[in-house]
Amino acid sequence: MLRSIFTVGAWTMASRVLGFLRDMLIASKLGAGPMADAFFVALKLPNLFRRLFGEGAFNAAFVPAFAQALTQRGHAAAQMLAERMAMLLSLWLTLLTVLGMVFMPWLMQVLAPGFSNDPAKFQLAVELTRITFPYLLLICLTALVSGVLNGLGKFAAAAAAPIFFNLLSMIALFALAPFVATPAHALAWGVTLSGIVQLGFVSWACARAGMALNLFHAPKLPPDVRMVLRRMGPGLIGAGVTQLNLAIDVIIASFLPAGAVSYLYYADRVAQLPLGVIGAAVATALLPLLARQIHAGQPLQAHRSINRAIEISLILAVPAAVALAVLALPILEALFQRGAFGAEEARLTSRALVAYSVGLPAFVLVKVFVPGFFARGDTATPVKVGICCVVLNLGLNLALMGPLLHVGVALSTSLAAWANALTLAFLLARRGQLVPDRRLRRAAPRLLGAAIAMGAALMALAWLLGPGPGLRGVVLLGLVCALGALVYFGAAQLSGGLDLRDLRRMLRRRRS
Repeated sequence: MLRSIFTVGAWTMASRVLGFLRDMLIASKLGAGPMADAFFVALKLPNLFRRLFGEGAFNAAFVPAFAQALTQRGHAAAQMLAERMAMLLSLWLTLLTVLGMVFMPWLMQVLAPGFSNDPAKFQLAVELTRITFPYLLLICLTALVSGVLNGLGKFAAAAAAPIFFNLLSMIALFALAPFVATPAHALAWGVTLSGIVQLGFVSWACARAGMALNLFHAPKLPPDVRMVLRRMGPGLIGAGVTQLNLAIDVIIASFLPAGAVSYLYYADRVAQLPLGVIGAAVATALLPLLARQIHAGQPLQAHRSINRAIEISLILAVPAAVALAVLALPILEALFQRGAFGAEEARLTSRALVAYSVGLPAFVLVKVFVPGFFARGDTATPVKVGICCVVLNLGLNLALMGPLLHVGVALSTSLAAWANALTLAFLLARRGQLVPDRRLRRAAPRLLGAAIAMGAALMALAWLLGPGPGLRGVVLLGLVCALGALVYFGAAQLSGGLDLRDLRRMLRRRRS
């Protein structure tokens, strides 16, 4: 599992770094005004459906079923299941895409109702979302093929595919901008083009792995396909509660002053770096592993796997959250403060980043706990918890948006994430499916202590070196982060929170 997490995390890190470069370009060209707000809403809608139907609900239902078919009935049965699901998903998503493009003005009234007060921004959001909406179909099929690759134990290609999204977005911003109405239109076309490239890339990788899929297989509903469909319904909320909460954030933020949607977007993008690298990597590697161990009758190995997944998550997510909270303003200044994105935009966005950092460990732990249910075929429990957390997030948003504006929106999402994570952990423990072992109980408080020591060091270093905007700020920020990492890993090693020799052994095994 460690090698799989390392593979997914490394490629995800590369994608996130390119994503930062893309967002730096967007910030310099669009800033945080009405055009940026409209584009981020246009990007949010297909991304929401991608994470719910593609990466969330579909993978949660499909990957365990694919692993079971591969383990118990062989390669041919698993491939047939994948091809039939591809055809059904294509039909459903094509219909959804067409309906979405036709009824986009009414759909925008739901997604960003506050935009109705500004007809120009509302119309721009409708135009951009119609351009990006076909990305929904393309990227969900990409998620299906990526699920096949993960079920086969091949993680690199699926983790590398999002790199094309960032590359093509940046290329489109320069190459298409002179030929379309606004830079936002160029970015929207880049999003859709990237979906075509990503689907082609993972399909090629799947063929190389020995499972060339016919994505247009005749649709049928045998028992294994019906089982996946039954589990997908509740999985929409169970796996996608975080995305539903972020969608609520956009709806609420659309009623706030101009720029609120953009502040939340940029803050979320920074917070998504550790969440994507850690949470997505652990969840991607853990779900097929747990499914195989459970179907093979290996409960002790499953217990050990989830304990190590929690430990790895804490080792990386806790210091990341502390670092984002302490260095929020220097990070935003160094990454985005240039062109149309000024000092005031950086200051306001940094406040949202601090609020998101509060929930970062919870976001990651949810991605660890949910596979504990899905690998056993239980999609109902995360649904019930998810519904409660969505309602909680909405209530907190309404309560905090007045006094705290966009910061209250971000803080509500973080608090709802903690409620989600703690409830899932409690339910798994009550069933005897989550039993913290001695190693985890020993490591957790020591890792927290090391992260606190690192936070104090980061505050002192940031005060002494004073990183700010521009290249100098980026260099100094990198130096501060590197020194903070040395403090954290040194303190964790000395306190016994982790053993760096385990990492060295894993890397040696990977090289060999």
